[in-house]
Amino acid sequence: MKADAPGAVLKRERVRDFILDLVESHRPGDAIPSERSLCARLGVSRPTLRAAVDELVAAGLLVREHGRGMFVAPEKITQELVSGQQAMTVPQASGTWSSRLLEFTTIPAGARVGRKLRLSPAAEIVYVARLRQVDGAPMAIEHLHIRADLVPTLSAQELEAGDLYEHLREQHGVHVQEAVQAIEPTVVTRAEAELLDVPELSPALLFERLTSDTTGQPVEYVHSIYRGDRYRIVSRLTLGPSAAVSPARLGHHPGIPPGDFAHRDTIASSTRGDIQSAP
Repeated sequence: MKADAPGAVLKRERVRDFILDLVESHRPGDAIPSERSLCARLGVSRPTLRAAVDELVAAGLLVREHGRGMFVAPEKITQELVSGQQAMTVPQASGTWSSRLLEFTTIPAGARVGRKLRLSPAAEIVYVARLRQVDGAPMAIEHLHIRADLVPTLSAQELEAGDLYEHLREQHGVHVQEAVQAIEPTVVTRAEAELLDVPELSPALLFERLTSDTTGQPVEYVHSIYRGDRYRIVSRLTLGPSAAVSPARLGHHPGIPPGDFAHRDTIASSTRGDIQSAP
């Protein structure tokens, strides 16, 4: 099955979300069902399931023990770089950013995404997978989960051209204000490697972001895989009030396409990013 075949990205995404839900509902060291059991329960092939498990093992969320099975990995140590209360402005990333739509459909939120968006598992969300490119070269794979009730007329054209958050604001009346984002190292799967044009198991950065509007209501949950050989994170730490930054300097935030969160919206995050050219 090709990496961008219809339904392929969504199938991997649903398998990944199901296993993540198991991980989040268990304690470190707890066993999770066997691959055979999970294949039967989810109705997927062994290679599809194993690819999702491999990804979570590489991300440090699952542990395989030969002859014993799979277990929830020990909790990770979290280091906060700056206070989450500090408003941040963002530097402009180099290059021209564009998107190629991989999947665009409406599906039930499910347990895990429903919790993040404060929705019933049966509530509908718009699921989007898109390949982010810089100057025509693949840079990242984004998986967007947007509340369907907020964007009943969202179109494919809006997801491939222009600023998504500008479209949300101007076309759908959704005013995004805050995002809480986490970043972790990972490696790319075979399917991700094919899309990003890198070798399988190449280093990558995993971004997870929950975006809220001006009322505090969750709007979207996004997780993205960025190429590790082309993307880097730079942290800027301040000990006092920062000087005002002109609107012209607002730009790309890691995991967020250039231009998003423009118009002086606040980003609650602890990192900044830019593009680092490959050697």
